[in-house]
Amino acid sequence: METVQNIKQRFEIIGNDPKLNRAIEKAIQVAPTDITVLVAGESGVGKENIPRIIHSLSHRKHGKYIAVNCGAIPEGTIDSELFGHEKGAFTGATNTREGYFEVADGGTIFLDEVGELPLTTQVRLLRVLENGEFIKVGSSQVQKTNVRIVAATNVNLFDAIEKGKFREDLYYRLSTVDIVLPPLRERKDDIHLLFRKFVADFAHKYKMPPLKLDENAIPVLQKFRWSGNIRQLRNVAEQISVLETNRDISVTTLQSYLPEQGSNLPSVIKDKKSENDFSTEREILYKVLFDMKSDLNDLKKLTLELIQNGSSKVQETNQHLIKKIYGSKDNDSEIDFEEEPRSALITSQNNDDLYQENDDNYLFAETIEEEETLRLEQKEIEMIKKSLEKNKGKRKAAADELGISERTLYRKIKQFDL
Repeated sequence: METVQNIKQRFEIIGNDPKLNRAIEKAIQVAPTDITVLVAGESGVGKENIPRIIHSLSHRKHGKYIAVNCGAIPEGTIDSELFGHEKGAFTGATNTREGYFEVADGGTIFLDEVGELPLTTQVRLLRVLENGEFIKVGSSQVQKTNVRIVAATNVNLFDAIEKGKFREDLYYRLSTVDIVLPPLRERKDDIHLLFRKFVADFAHKYKMPPLKLDENAIPVLQKFRWSGNIRQLRNVAEQISVLETNRDISVTTLQSYLPEQGSNLPSVIKDKKSENDFSTEREILYKVLFDMKSDLNDLKKLTLELIQNGSSKVQETNQHLIKKIYGSKDNDSEIDFEEEPRSALITSQNNDDLYQENDDNYLFAETIEEEETLRLEQKEIEMIKKSLEKNKGKRKAAADELGISERTLYRKIKQFDL
């Protein structure tokens, strides 16, 4: 039986971390069986090595090994890629095509980023796992396949299940054995080993002397978060190898190639901040609208008293209300309501009919309502524009943020010609 050390040398895996060693041990143990394996770990930790180890140590090692990145295949064509299609099954299907499950019969398929599979494809995959059967797109004939599946994901599938994006029954079929690869930040002692390996490889590739880290720079390298894991470390090693003429790398030089730690924080934090800003702005807008409504009610009350009691008496008893609505003049003189155009006032003929039109002018109340409507529309247009800009024109995201349906948002866009 292969040892962990032999496997590391064979697949060029660098590191002595106990969690890494345990993951390789589990891969060696399950390889001779046909058990379905789910590999979990962050992006860039080297999940692709585990299925290669399993395939090479299995009785299927002489069969085909196909690695499929499920997140890179468009939703409309992934069923055809995996299961094949018949001629004429859809526009552009000019020939019958074999899918990966047919081509890899007797071998191993590695489904990377399996959490990105559409729900309809998940149902098809579940059938393959349960009884080895599948149907080509556009066909009614059931076909058999003898394929071992190793899947990998960098997302929390339990969260995806709760959100209805991943089938729970499929999860339990895929995760007969779980193998978890630790992130690089949890393998601090391996970071310098990997860095040395990478700079040696790049020195050979670009025909340059290898880099050497200053002793004080090693702790800086180990303390860095490495959110991109091994892939990010390799990228930094290549940049320094190519750009630095001085092959002795100091702390200052190393730090100039490491991004700000804050930039490694999840982008969700920035999104939350902008959402909070938008919510605050919306609250301010609501307050303005409520104040406008209050002023309108005061204006209606004052107008009604003008109609019933006459202007002079109203001015005496409602000075505070008049100042609130019309403001104070520079000369602090009283407002003469008698000089206002009569067409702008609401007249009363009887107690049952307080409002009517005078000549071609609109009623005073209607004018106020129209102005309020226009202001509301302006604010509505501003909110829609800001939300569309923030969500880069994505109507569904903008509608969710505004708390309306996508259909309503589409109607508003057409209405306001946005």
